Amino acid sequence: MGASEKPSPGPIRYFRLSEIEQQNSVKSTWIIINYKVYDVTKFLEEHPGGEEVLREQAGGDATESFEDVGHSTDAREMARTMVVGELHPDDRDKMKKPDESYVTTLKEEPSWWSNWVVPALAAAIVTAMYHIYTSESDV
Repeated sequence: MGASEKPSPGPIRYFRLSEIEQQNSVKSTWIIINYKVYDVTKFLEEHPGGEEVLREQAGGDATESFEDVGHSTDAREMARTMVVGELHPDDRDKMKKPDESYVTTLKEEPSWWSNWVVPALAAAIVTAMYHIYTSESDV
C-alpha cells in the first residue's frame, strides 16, 4: 500500500446533530456537507476563503454554501480526507435537504404579471404624474 493510499474504511460512524453543533470552537470545528460530517479544524488557517468562512458554518449544515462557491475537483478531493462520519439518519429530517433550493428555483417560470402588467402599470402612473405636474406648472 502506497503512502497516499488509505486502508479500506470501516463501518460508517454516525453523529447526532447535537454532537456536531458542539464542535464549534478553535479546538474542534466540524461542518456538515450533504449529510457527511467533516472535521475542518486543521484546515481553518489554510482555507483560501479565510478561516471566518468555515467558522460561520461550524457545527451546522454548510451544504448550500459549499455548493454555491463551486469548489474545484481538487478541493472536493481534499475535503474527502476530512470526513469523520455522517449525520445520523434520524437527524437528517431536521435539516434542509441538499439541493432542495436548486430544484424549486430551476423550474420557476416568470409570470406575465411581472413581465408585462407591472411595468405597464408603472409607466401609466409615471405618465399620469407627468401630465398632472406639467399641466399645473402651465397655470
